[in-house]
Amino acid sequence: MPRKADYSDDELRLVATLYYVDGLGQAEITNLVRVSQTKISRMLAVALERGIVRISVDQYNARNPKLEHELCARFGLTEVAVVKTAPNANPETARQTVGHFGAPFVSEQLPNSGTLAMGGGRSVSELVHRFRRNDARRLTIVQAMGSIDSNVSSVDSLELGRSLVKLWGGEFLTLSTPAFVEDKKTRDFFLASEQIRSVSERLKKADAAIVGVGPLDLSVYVERNVLDENDFIQLRKIGAVGEICGRFFDKNGRECASYWRDRVISIDLDDLRKIPQVIGISSGAVRAPAIAGALKGGMLKTLLTDESAAEALLAM
Repeated sequence: MPRKADYSDDELRLVATLYYVDGLGQAEITNLVRVSQTKISRMLAVALERGIVRISVDQYNARNPKLEHELCARFGLTEVAVVKTAPNANPETARQTVGHFGAPFVSEQLPNSGTLAMGGGRSVSELVHRFRRNDARRLTIVQAMGSIDSNVSSVDSLELGRSLVKLWGGEFLTLSTPAFVEDKKTRDFFLASEQIRSVSERLKKADAAIVGVGPLDLSVYVERNVLDENDFIQLRKIGAVGEICGRFFDKNGRECASYWRDRVISIDLDDLRKIPQVIGISSGAVRAPAIAGALKGGMLKTLLTDESAAEALLAM
């Protein structure tokens, strides 16, 4: 196999001109210059590495500034990012797109030091796994809710917090509990332990938080068999429209007095409201009622969402 150094700049210019300027296919170029198609592919790659070929792409604006301005005006937010998604995007694709293009925006909103309360969920996971290394950032990450079930996955706040510490360094404080326990007595037992009390106090003093805003429909709790449809029927009856960190709230952002409220181990919504910077991530029109409730309840300071959710919010 020829080494990269074996290709002269002139050979590379010839192949690159035929391919990029004249629009010939690699098979056609093979016939003209009498080398294999594999070698043509390799030469085009080397031409790019050496700077003989320089690719220029008009900057793509992944966000919708008009919708961002309207959301800020409507809900009194200072920072909103509305990411464009494909019209036919399914929920998973939309989450991936929002996470990819929203990661730089969210990173800019976070402090370089202090305490970050880390929520969980599929949208937050897509975001966290697209953050880039930042050597200037040293945060204390605090798990804001227990694990959804015994099979800890990449969407749990426990794993997301670990991922951020690996990426940015700093300290990670864990609850190391389930998100939902059997009953109020069990929850109170956990909350009385020194470790949980200590972590809860740090959560109250957090400088920033990243949380997902979940709907009652398409909930991760159904997907993970923590709650079933009957549970959600009961939650709807008492006015629940969404949840943050396992806490269900109504259209005005008030936590619902449900059976689940006495079983959850996570940051209290009143404590969340007091955090200076709370970034909520949620996408899809189906999540608009949940996002609206969270905004009306003063739980979010910053919002990352997509066009379909933004349009549905403004239409409410």
